[in-house]
Amino acid sequence: MILVLYAAAEGAKVSFNNKCTYTVWPGTLTGDQKPQLSTTGFELGPGASNSVDLPSPWSGRFWARTGCSNNNGRFSCATADCASGQVACNGAGAIPPATLVEITVAANGGQDFYDVSNVDGFNVPMSVTPQGGSGDCKTSSCPKNINSVCPAELQVKGSDGNVIACKSACEAFKEDRYCCTGPNNTAETCPPTNYSQIFEEQCPDAYSYAYDDKSSTFTCSNRPDYAITFCP
Repeated sequence: MILVLYAAAEGAKVSFNNKCTYTVWPGTLTGDQKPQLSTTGFELGPGASNSVDLPSPWSGRFWARTGCSNNNGRFSCATADCASGQVACNGAGAIPPATLVEITVAANGGQDFYDVSNVDGFNVPMSVTPQGGSGDCKTSSCPKNINSVCPAELQVKGSDGNVIACKSACEAFKEDRYCCTGPNNTAETCPPTNYSQIFEEQCPDAYSYAYDDKSSTFTCSNRPDYAITFCP
């Protein structure tokens, strides 16, 4: 009986690999009011890797903060900051714009769901690849640097004037037609826009807006692990 209980609780190992030429500070957020993971944020230099274990079932998200520094004991980041004042996010999510990897681990080796999402905008290229498991189990990836084609009205610039992140149209304009809210809260009433198409053209495998499900949701069953890569 103990073995059965252990198998049911067994989740997934998520490994993080930084292929960017710059340091990132990954953040983790557990959803559904569940306890946070053993790490909610850490530093990852160029070429470095790290990992964290997920329980089963589990649902949450991962992202990369950039341009982080510690000023007078308060930690903050230029993009995707979680405003905790620390390297650990402690249950706080990323402030948009932020590229997200979202994973839902099923109970008992069932069907997991995962994706890369630019619904909250873009800051860093990311991918997520199942390791093991059965079923489709394809890589979901946004390998392009959307910052390089970001329209002026969506740009977030750093202190040096370079574009460091690209807002979603929802974040920039706060309108129902971009946010898929209010009267536009269904797939029929919230079609793609000129802005979401920019994200879609650069990264067709990633969510470009809220109802971009058909090409952007990926599945894998039977307890895969996951590799998240920054700048794949």
